[in-house]
Amino acid sequence: MDRVFKALGSETRRTLLDRLFETPGLTLSELAEGLNLRRQTVTQHLAVLEEANLLVCQWRGREKLHYLNPMPIAELGHRWIAKFAHSKTAAIVSLKRASEDKQRDQ
Repeated sequence: MDRVFKALGSETRRTLLDRLFETPGLTLSELAEGLNLRRQTVTQHLAVLEEANLLVCQWRGREKLHYLNPMPIAELGHRWIAKFAHSKTAAIVSLKRASEDKQRDQ
């Protein structure tokens, strides 16, 4: 989990993941396009994402294609977000039911 948090802590890496979500299978050149970063810097960001298991790479000849692996993000959501959202959702549902019961009683 620490590697996922570290990887998601960078706006550049989140941008790269967004691009891979929108268009799977991009090359380094395609990912670097329009970022105003050197290819070496983008490669370093991709290495951090790969270490966090947020990327899956596949070679096609001499090209390395990058794909988003959403599982670590889903696990992060399940572990850290869902449990907090559940209590808030339960409170909203409870409030809604109480309001509906009150309206029926009037």
